[in-house]
Amino acid sequence: MHMYGNWRSAAAFRVRIALKMKGIAYEETFIDLDAGDQHRPEFRKINPQGAVPALFDGDGPPLTQSLAILDYLEETRGGVRLLPEEPRARARARSLAQVVACDTHPLYVPRVRTFLMEHYGLPRERMLDFLRNAFETGLRTLEARLSAEPGTGRFCQGDSVSHADLCLVSLWVGTGIFGIDTAAYPTVARIAEACLALPAVAEAHPLRQPGAPPA
Repeated sequence: MHMYGNWRSAAAFRVRIALKMKGIAYEETFIDLDAGDQHRPEFRKINPQGAVPALFDGDGPPLTQSLAILDYLEETRGGVRLLPEEPRARARARSLAQVVACDTHPLYVPRVRTFLMEHYGLPRERMLDFLRNAFETGLRTLEARLSAEPGTGRFCQGDSVSHADLCLVSLWVGTGIFGIDTAAYPTVARIAEACLALPAVAEAHPLRQPGAPPA
């Protein structure tokens, strides 16, 4: 397998975790999002959206969108299972994953931040207020659900890692990158720390990838 990603990309991070947890050998080419490499014609041929990750598995076009890639890996590869077998538990894990990947993460990606500043003249501090609101809305939702719903265990859904945890930890790492106050989210913090203690998650961490800053 060959993936196009970026050290800071939350979406690439969660796919990277799944690849490592399932023991799948892969190579990763890093796209410099800050330099605008995602807009170059050669990358647009790979993913017309100009976004990472893009995953090649043998012949055929690349797979894009992190949740679709996670489902593909779950359906085509063995190893550690990252979705529960029981239908309701599986639906809950997917629901929690979508809180992050569908409702929260899209609001703070580089193309949104750049658009707000360049097309609306939004000062950087106002843009950061928008970004903080996106993070906090997602974190509040996760905290409310994970602290009250009976399905929560050591991880988001019971005591086994699922797609929900891959998404949660990708959001949690972003709080450090963007300086988000996390004191109000103890359940999210507990689960994130349990994830970060796993070797596969530690190896996939954004700050351990080529191009990342020292801290």
